Amino acid sequence: MASITPTLRPLACSKSILRRIRQQNTAVRSMMTTTYHRTGFVPPPPIPGAPHVLRKLKAIAPLPSAANKIKDPVKAFQDDQISVLDPTGARTHLFSRKNPESAKQGDILLVRLKNGDPFAGVCINIRRQGIDTGILLRNQLTRVGVEMWYKIYSPNVEGIEVVQRAGKRARRERLTYMRKPKHDRGSVQNIVLQYQRTRGPASGSTAVKVQEGLKGGRRKSKKGRK
Repeated sequence: MASITPTLRPLACSKSILRRIRQQNTAVRSMMTTTYHRTGFVPPPPIPGAPHVLRKLKAIAPLPSAANKIKDPVKAFQDDQISVLDPTGARTHLFSRKNPESAKQGDILLVRLKNGDPFAGVCINIRRQGIDTGILLRNQLTRVGVEMWYKIYSPNVEGIEVVQRAGKRARRERLTYMRKPKHDRGSVQNIVLQYQRTRGPASGSTAVKVQEGLKGGRRKSKKGRK
């Protein structure tokens, strides 16, 4: 009967196996080299065959700052708009504080509109706010006090005229006390009509319009009555 060979090696051969493993580890260690990790920027390797040329970069100067050129942009914008709406500067000069003949509180002003009847009244307030400068006129229509605000630079305003100057210089900026019956000047219709007559016959149609506007409407025609 044949003998059965063991499938496992005896424990005595383990020493030879461990000895071979140590020899292999020693051979692997002798082939390793130490490496050092660099910190920071690592330049790329040079390209072989290409000469290194130093080129100067073109420096572009920054654009000029608008803040140094325009100190007050809001005022510059308003002046630009005023030059468009008032190219001759007549209205600006009429309400300028530096003009001794400017329109003041207490004067009777006539405002002519492009698409409406003109309106005349006593100026009781002048609000100077650049392009939003406006005047407040007070008059009486059918014995009822009426006040109207007008922007002097409005495209709808065709012209502003001084009908009559105030006798004395007003001590206040706002003549709101003229709303009281004691100080109310009443209707200025007769003063405006006299001013229109002194201008000449060319202003006759304008005088009729002013008269109709001051009365509060047009007269009804009597042709339909029997």
